[in-house]
Amino acid sequence: MKILFIGGTGRISMACTRLAVQQGDEVVLLNRGNRSQELPEGVRAITADMADEESVRRLLADEYFDSVAQFIVFDPAQIERDIRLFSGKTRQYIFISSASAYQKPLAHYLVDESTPLFNPFWEYSQKKIACEERLLRAYREEGFPITIVRPSHTYDEREIPMAVHGKCGSWQILQRMLDGKPVLLHGDGQSLWTFTFNEDFAKGFYGLIGNPHAIGEAVGITSDESLTWDASYRIVAQKLGVQPIICHIATDRLIQYNPSLRGPLLGDKANSVVFDNRKLKRLVPGFNACIRFDQGVERALRYIEAHPEYKRPDPEFDRWCDQVISDYSRS
Repeated sequence: MKILFIGGTGRISMACTRLAVQQGDEVVLLNRGNRSQELPEGVRAITADMADEESVRRLLADEYFDSVAQFIVFDPAQIERDIRLFSGKTRQYIFISSASAYQKPLAHYLVDESTPLFNPFWEYSQKKIACEERLLRAYREEGFPITIVRPSHTYDEREIPMAVHGKCGSWQILQRMLDGKPVLLHGDGQSLWTFTFNEDFAKGFYGLIGNPHAIGEAVGITSDESLTWDASYRIVAQKLGVQPIICHIATDRLIQYNPSLRGPLLGDKANSVVFDNRKLKRLVPGFNACIRFDQGVERALRYIEAHPEYKRPDPEFDRWCDQVISDYSRS
């Protein structure tokens, strides 16, 4: 197959790129070239900015793809651009949406593709929903060959996923654990969450590429493992060789301290979710997410230790945590 990945070097997409190359496909990446040094041998890279539609049109004028996978679209205007660019140029257009688009709050704990899309708390999710709606209309009215993919919390070896973190990522939370300082967690820590390692996501994703049964469909790709947030933090601490000091603070109270948390918490992480992957397994026989969270954490810690540039300190977030915990303990 000849596959175009728009992006292709991010947390989710790099694993997809590597797997497609391993499978012997002709893989073309279109992005700004920021991580080209990490690409596997055999990838053809096109350096361009998707915001420059006419330039991209010229660069792809003589190209036709079995599948186009779009990893970096976040609003409906970008979808309109892609419909113009790729109509008649591919047998399949794959849009990466988000499981955060599912109904909040949930009416039922078990989430599958029939769960309504409704998120009044997070603009990011609302835009993903609008993108999906436009693509479904293009499929129904114009025959534009879409597949919608909904990942949940997907991570790789460069960063361990945590609930509440600062602008520099999650390392500062790990540093607080190592320093014996309390770490913040929303609610009572007992809501359920699903973490998916990017290599597992890539296996499901690759099975949808070029799959005629995936045209016109929305498909979730997640692990089947569900953990409480408390359990996930304790796993991380155990792999660090420390005992965690977890400070539980009500979600609404955390949002008062930092209003920007409203979307990521009320619109996502504060909700218990268990994903039903039967549709994916029907479309991709043999799919199974094999990397447990404890295994993924161990891999990530080894990688980060060997690549200290990913130990990104965040003194601003650290001070904020101290202040919130101090204020909360006095109240």
